[in-house]
Amino acid sequence: MPKIPMPMYCLALLATLAACEALGPADPLPPSAQLIAAPEQYREWWSKTEACSGMSGDFTRVEWYVVPNAQTFQTSAGTKVGLWSHSSAGVRIILAGSYAENELVVRHEMLHALLDREGHPKEYFQDRCALTWDSWGHAE
Repeated sequence: MPKIPMPMYCLALLATLAACEALGPADPLPPSAQLIAAPEQYREWWSKTEACSGMSGDFTRVEWYVVPNAQTFQTSAGTKVGLWSHSSAGVRIILAGSYAENELVVRHEMLHALLDREGHPKEYFQDRCALTWDSWGHAE
């Protein structure tokens, strides 16, 4: 087995530790959030989101939560109708109950999960998939 030079070993170890740090504990769920089984419709929307984005992902790795009877919910980032997160606890999508059947909102959060990132790159959220309030219905 070849010996790894110490500087390379240290860099690899630091990169591994940094990745672990980035995936820290999950933010707390909204107080009334409930874990749900993903409705069958979500699988179709996941496929559509994979197709428009050119990305692929494992639908079954997402944990789905709904905040019943809510138009919005509070997070550390402000008031939301949907939220994607990836932490050491896994991938989860939280939806305000009023938006749990809204294709735009659900697919918007799915796109975050497929991209595995925050933010809204124009290439994906507007140009390819039209998954913003302003672009919805203008693509595909």
